Amino acid sequence: MKAIRLHGRGDPEQLFYEDAPQPEPGPGEVLVRVHATGVIAPELTWPETYETKAGKVRDLPIPGHDLSGVVAAVGPGVSDIALGTEVYALTAFDRDGAEAEYAIGLPSELASKPRSLDHVQAAAVPLTALTAWQAYFEHAGLTAGQTVLVTGAAGGVGVFAVQIASWAGAHVIGTASGRNLDFLRELGAHEAIDYTATRFDEVVHDVDVVLDTVGGETQERSWKVLKKGGVLISVANPPSPEQAKAHGVRSVWFIVEPNRQQLGQIAELIDAGHVRPIIDTVLPLAQARQAFAQGASGHTRGKIVLRVKE
Repeated sequence: MKAIRLHGRGDPEQLFYEDAPQPEPGPGEVLVRVHATGVIAPELTWPETYETKAGKVRDLPIPGHDLSGVVAAVGPGVSDIALGTEVYALTAFDRDGAEAEYAIGLPSELASKPRSLDHVQAAAVPLTALTAWQAYFEHAGLTAGQTVLVTGAAGGVGVFAVQIASWAGAHVIGTASGRNLDFLRELGAHEAIDYTATRFDEVVHDVDVVLDTVGGETQERSWKVLKKGGVLISVANPPSPEQAKAHGVRSVWFIVEPNRQQLGQIAELIDAGHVRPIIDTVLPLAQARQAFAQGASGHTRGKIVLRVKE
């Protein structure tokens, strides 16, 4: 099969489009014919991309853990996923990924693809939508009527964070560059702030939840917009527990986890028209270097997707 494999660490130039052995599903595993995969640009810097959980270096790892495709084979012991089923998934980061014609998934990762989406659209969903979902409902306990600030709201996670919070009945404030303000309002943001022209921490107050997708100085300025008892959740870098204590709030940093049930709930929201994926760029699998370089540069609107099967 054709695949993208990493010949070294940390750099898109280490990505090579080449022949690779086709995986075979073992006990409890599912083989998926990949149609499209979402680009996760930071994964080139993650230890899990290059090492097993035991710390053993992986040989020529295949990146890409967002996938949409069709079940091609099932291993022994798999009884709840049928051949030919259209599925989408976030797969575990310490296994070979989906930037290949075939990939292994687990039943606990694979959910039925949203009926209203094609495979390219579906591949833009899992990691980013699950990140927003888990931030709100596992870590923040978001409820209707609360106020949410999403920084970097036009990015991959941000576009789902705005839509899901709006669907949940929250008052949603998003930060983005000026060209994306109307776009954020279309997604359901009640307020959109141009971070290049206005310091959000000077105009936003008494927020229940900050979802930080930017980190750094943006995260540092987020503390004072929270009300007492609020929560700052970051997917960019770990917030300071000392800062959280000083401001009388909670802080959370987490790594998204695969979750079949949650993807099923997200698919229902998509098919009902409450949430939609936003795709910045679609490229063929062979252009993975370009896709990762573009993703690493930031300032994308939504997700970059690699088309694997024409």
